[in-house]
Amino acid sequence: MEPLTEHRGVSGPVVYGFLRLVRVSRARQDALHDALAEYCRRHELALHGVFIERTAGTERSAAFTGLLDVLELHGTYGVVLPALSHLGPKAIAAPRQARITASGARLLLARGPRTPHPAPSGPVGAPPEWGRRRSPAPAPILDHDT
Repeated sequence: MEPLTEHRGVSGPVVYGFLRLVRVSRARQDALHDALAEYCRRHELALHGVFIERTAGTERSAAFTGLLDVLELHGTYGVVLPALSHLGPKAIAAPRQARITASGARLLLARGPRTPHPAPSGPVGAPPEWGRRRSPAPAPILDHDT
């Protein structure tokens, strides 16, 4: 009997990370890089590189231009970010997000947008799952069309 696919050395879809790190300690940089790597490991993605932007206030940086270049490579699935804020302030992030999606790449967020969770309902002493409600919004992880 053949082993299951999960037990074989199969490489997942190719993604690239992007971090915007302006005045960030080396420890924080390492933690964010590790978070991207762990996210990719959990979701069976092949993290082929991480582009790091260290400048503020410009839509076109060398790191972002490099990211756009690799998105044109055959077999690139998407971009993974710790959070949408790593694309920059709203005035910069919106056009950047549009350029990423226009390239055909998926934009994956390791940590989705924050939404308030309703207070649990149900009987006192009920397990926490009892009162959880599923959000009608799609999960920010992966599209299921891969």
